[in-house]
Amino acid sequence: MGTNRVVQFPSPAARAHQAGRLLIPSKLRDARKVARLSQGDLGDRIGVSRQAISAYERGDKSPEPATFQKISDELRQPVNFFTTPDGPAFGSAGARFYRKFGPETLRRNEATAVLGDWFVQTARYFDGLVNYPLPSLPECAPASSSGRYEFEEIDEIALSLRKLWGLGPGPISNVLALLEAKGIVICRYEMQGENVEAFSFWNGARPFIFMASEKEAGVRLRYDLAHELGHLILHRWVEQSDLEDKTTLKAIEAEADKFAGAFLLPSNSFPNEVYTTRLDAFVPLKERWKVSIQAMVYRCRDLDVIDGDQALNLYKQISFRRWRKKEPLDDPRKIPIEQPRLLRRAVELVLESGKKHPEDILNELALSAGWIETFCALPPGTLTGRGQSPVEPTLK
Repeated sequence: MGTNRVVQFPSPAARAHQAGRLLIPSKLRDARKVARLSQGDLGDRIGVSRQAISAYERGDKSPEPATFQKISDELRQPVNFFTTPDGPAFGSAGARFYRKFGPETLRRNEATAVLGDWFVQTARYFDGLVNYPLPSLPECAPASSSGRYEFEEIDEIALSLRKLWGLGPGPISNVLALLEAKGIVICRYEMQGENVEAFSFWNGARPFIFMASEKEAGVRLRYDLAHELGHLILHRWVEQSDLEDKTTLKAIEAEADKFAGAFLLPSNSFPNEVYTTRLDAFVPLKERWKVSIQAMVYRCRDLDVIDGDQALNLYKQISFRRWRKKEPLDDPRKIPIEQPRLLRRAVELVLESGKKHPEDILNELALSAGWIETFCALPPGTLTGRGQSPVEPTLK
């Protein structure tokens, strides 16, 4: 009778083979895209043919246990990543506002699209454990049937938003913290060797901004955030296919730039502080408003504070002084680079409360510790070696 209760567990090799049969083709494809490897590249690295990788991604063939482990090691994802379906999101995915489309950016955009999906799944996981701020963004549409905004419309929308958020007419002390407080989930990932400024999107009723830049100046990152905020507010109705048209994309990007200037440098206050067209006079204005000199010159031209000739002369001086890439006060010690804190505080609270153990998070999210820590702005090793600090969100 006792013998009948004995359960015969499969051998380790059998379990690995079973896991291989459970490999989800789309998960392999996503991890490969993030690594920016072709099927042939991945095949070369793990010792199989391109055709074999293609068969795995179609679901026509399963990798042998040893090959499965090599895939896991090469793509730096745990085995359960490849055998676990994608986690839940907040809702339907909206358009991704990349700044460039085309053959030269295809692989990069594919990688960032997958990262955006992983970011959403990570945020959604912790949404079940803590209370995020509710999104507080108005939805706008242009008055013209052309689908394009007039400059005055954008300026008025920016002023109305500042009023809605209770900002007043002065400089914004911390743009990133403000956007997080208004329900936008933000992460910052420095994609080495790629000129990716940032991209934004809606997932269900939750807005996201993915800062994928290598910005070394705090003012430029603040401007990028304001630019993406412009997309989230002005262009929520835009379809992904619209962005693949170069003319439409150029117009949409210009509108987001106009919004960024209008939001950071409001028309009812900033012009009153521009008392001369001398270039050096913009340096103290930069320190106060935390906006680049080039962006302030552009904004002054938009508002007719200066004319076209004066703007051109200022741009020539900027080039002569070699300020195009590095301006005065760009040192992060002068104007700090703002960092996301919302998800970091959420994870720290969950760990400190004991509601989840790091291993629970890793197992349930089925994503590498490195990516979870990146999305949540956590110090490396947080999920593999503990170490938390005080936080503020409230548990559900």
